[in-house]
Amino acid sequence: MPDRPDLTALIGSRICHDLISPIGAIGNGVELLMMDGATKGPEIALIAESVANANARIRYFRVAFGAAGRDQRIGRGEVTSIIEDTTRGGRMLVDWQTPQDLARREVKLAFLAIQCCETAMPYGGRIRVEKGEARWTLTAQATRMRIDTAVWDVLSNPGAATDLTPTHVHFALLPEEATRQGRRLAVELRETEIRMSF
Repeated sequence: MPDRPDLTALIGSRICHDLISPIGAIGNGVELLMMDGATKGPEIALIAESVANANARIRYFRVAFGAAGRDQRIGRGEVTSIIEDTTRGGRMLVDWQTPQDLARREVKLAFLAIQCCETAMPYGGRIRVEKGEARWTLTAQATRMRIDTAVWDVLSNPGAATDLTPTHVHFALLPEEATRQGRRLAVELRETEIRMSF
């Protein structure tokens, strides 16, 4: 009997697929207005910045929440481009240290883990992502962390009685995806550091 389709991931892929074209079209329109020179000012710059931010988020969400087949690959260059565009101008730095060619489903796990770390780092910080021969490791460091233990408990106990909000959906998806891939998720929480591996 074939595996049941991951409907959550299929919905994520569909939404991202349907939004990326119109967002790209808006970006192209803004670029044409700026080239024309007739319309200048902070308004156009703000729209251009917002479109770039939306495009970066959609690309990130497509990997984190979308479907990823067993044989799908993604290049390191594409991954670092997505991360750089998503973190540009922010207080978060992601140091991505991996081989060139990656399994898309493994990157999906890493992106979900990054989102979990970011939740605990509202004042910014640094996340280092490394891939060994068998396991991935994320090390998040910040001078100030805000860790909601009830939410983090979901990673080690997916059945924990916690009312997750939409802003914490990645905490439910990460252990589910790790189980789907046959990986064991490990989490260590410290005052100024979080270590995750899978």
